[in-house]
Amino acid sequence: MPDAYCLLPDRTCGEKISMFEIEIERGFTIRMEETMRTVGIICEYNPFHNGHARQIRLAKEAVGEDCAVVCLMSGNYVQRGEPAIFPKSTRAEAALRCGADLVLELPLTVALASAEGFASGGVAILTALGCDYLCYGIESEDNNLIMSTAKANLDPAFDELLRAELAAGCSYPAARQRVIDRLVGAELEESRMYAHIGPPSENHQPSVLSNPNDILAVEYCKAILRRNSPMRPLPIHRTGSYYAAALDPEAPSATALRAAIEKECRDEHCSSGIRNECDLSKTNPETDTAAADKRCLSLQFRHSERSEESASPVPRAPAWSSAVPACIRERYASAPVHTMEAGERAVLAVLRTLPDAAFEALPFGSEGLWSKFMKNCRSCGSVNEIIDATKSKRYTRSRIQRMLLCAFLGLTAADLGQADDVAHDVRRYSYGFPAPYVRVLGFTDRGRAALREMKKTLEARSPAEPALALINAGETPPDPALYALERRAADLYSLFSEGGPRPAGEEARLRVCVIP
Repeated sequence: MPDAYCLLPDRTCGEKISMFEIEIERGFTIRMEETMRTVGIICEYNPFHNGHARQIRLAKEAVGEDCAVVCLMSGNYVQRGEPAIFPKSTRAEAALRCGADLVLELPLTVALASAEGFASGGVAILTALGCDYLCYGIESEDNNLIMSTAKANLDPAFDELLRAELAAGCSYPAARQRVIDRLVGAELEESRMYAHIGPPSENHQPSVLSNPNDILAVEYCKAILRRNSPMRPLPIHRTGSYYAAALDPEAPSATALRAAIEKECRDEHCSSGIRNECDLSKTNPETDTAAADKRCLSLQFRHSERSEESASPVPRAPAWSSAVPACIRERYASAPVHTMEAGERAVLAVLRTLPDAAFEALPFGSEGLWSKFMKNCRSCGSVNEIIDATKSKRYTRSRIQRMLLCAFLGLTAADLGQADDVAHDVRRYSYGFPAPYVRVLGFTDRGRAALREMKKTLEARSPAEPALALINAGETPPDPALYALERRAADLYSLFSEGGPRPAGEEARLRVCVIP
């Protein structure tokens, strides 16, 4: 079966990349010193699966096995406005055991931003750290089209055309796609790209903004162009469906994988054979409630090792196990599972008691959307009802989910640095940094060497450039206000655990994961 990710056969990454001289599309040559090359990946790993492992492997094949793969990963919350299924420590360890060399935490203020803010904030950080390449997955097989779409987004005519489409009643995604189709189509007709991709077919659609990975790829390229970043794009084609309901071990969908893990966890919580062991925490006040959640999944692996003479049944391995590398299956089986459903009562309790001013200060609530959202929070009976009642043709579900999670965590538009404009962009991320520090979650020996080089790069930055520090997990950062926000978000995260809340203070107890 085909790999979930395969290298695109174009000039960007079709050939082995030279260590000393690289031709850049902008028309100049960079001569590199013989130092460790770094490949940055902006990611969520929610959770890490076989497709992610292949992406890392193929990136190393393209750049060289001696390169360092640096993953800038979302923490305990992800961009779609939900808690990550596993804690950031579990997901960081999984990435390190499967080929990554250094895992850094993408600041919360970027992780919950729009696609543009997510991509631009990540590119700003990796550029400052001196990464040589930015590797990302795309559904389209034409990276030239991705780059052309990114350039069209930066066209001076883009904003005016977008406003016209929005005024005509289009949703933001549909309006953006129409504008891109016009601008990219015109560029393709006039450009020399036909020499590479040939003329369009009768059914040719220039836009690539209907596929999740392509949308982020466009935003990555926009950020690289806007910042004039020296990072070189390293696109990798992803096969399989992003939203597939069936779990394909070779090209797994994270959506299907999460659903399988959640089902397995809930089935085990309800099964008579395992319920008693899971409920021990209810009778022993000194038992961590999260241990019940961990036991429910790990029991399957332990039961499978019992002999045929055992009176207990020998269940199958979890349905999700074939979609993740073998070296992390046990780690996933012992990790607490987090879902929005598990924390729904906590979320509703906060939303129903927020004052008007708190709703008005929320990100993504421009054009009076915050008011509609507030009314629904005070009248609807569930999180899904609130989202369904608030979303519309103009305002997508993912936007409402992010606004809802920000309301629960206490994040404001000011915290995200969000500009209130027609395109709902996060302009701040285009030129500055979303946070004054980046947290180190884990590294290998090679990652430790890359980390040393990154610290030297930061020390050599001009005093006029925005400051950026690297801190270790568990270390008190230099920004007390942002750290207080992070601690609050971390303390609320365990309320989403299927096994019940854990003690507060996890952010301060977090330690760097070191994989030899």
